[in-house]
Amino acid sequence: MYYNSASPIDFSHGLFGRLRAATNADWQHYVNHPFVQQLGAGTLPHEAFRRYLTQDYLFLVHFARAYALLVSKFHTLPEMRAATASLNGIVGELPLHVGYCESWGLNEAQMAAEPEAMETINYTRYVLDIGHSGDALDLLAALLPCVAGYAEIGLTLLRSPATVLEGNPYASWIANYGDSGYHASVRASIDLLEQAGRDRGAESRYARLTEIFATATRLESAFWQMGLNAVGQAERR
Repeated sequence: MYYNSASPIDFSHGLFGRLRAATNADWQHYVNHPFVQQLGAGTLPHEAFRRYLTQDYLFLVHFARAYALLVSKFHTLPEMRAATASLNGIVGELPLHVGYCESWGLNEAQMAAEPEAMETINYTRYVLDIGHSGDALDLLAALLPCVAGYAEIGLTLLRSPATVLEGNPYASWIANYGDSGYHASVRASIDLLEQAGRDRGAESRYARLTEIFATATRLESAFWQMGLNAVGQAERR
């Protein structure tokens, strides 16, 4: 059994659910991207996955910076503790990510020295710019597509009859995002968005929040596509 469904995430609930529904076309393209479908089928070219893993390492470094910025955007200790828990989770995840990448022949020094893809730069700098120019609610709207989207992808793949786990080289990656511990952190992030929305006037800012959420979601899709594009680039070299 790869996931614990005793306390499932309700992706349609609250402010997150409304933002997800308002950007449904972008969201569905993201969570059902060909990269994701090939992960589930076990047919994703290894070169595409290695490219993704390397850029994801670089992405996580900037994502940690964004969560550190989020901590500074809050003014109460409960909010700061919640944001700090997410920051610590990402910083703690990096060694695990590095260990997993080593099983794919990638070491940390090699990944750290890799130039950032334009898709990585576009996504991470967009999130950081939103954080610097807006408040905690704006930044959370930019962060949640990644945080919650991976949980939805993990659950969808694990529940899909089309997913192949036996002999699938990506089975452990899929299982990681179907893990109950990860889902607990996702629920906490969704709850933090909900609270921030109540405290910071989400209703009057809904159009702008939707724009931020949609842009981050499209940048997630571009990140998947960046991995797929690596296959064609390798063949042309």
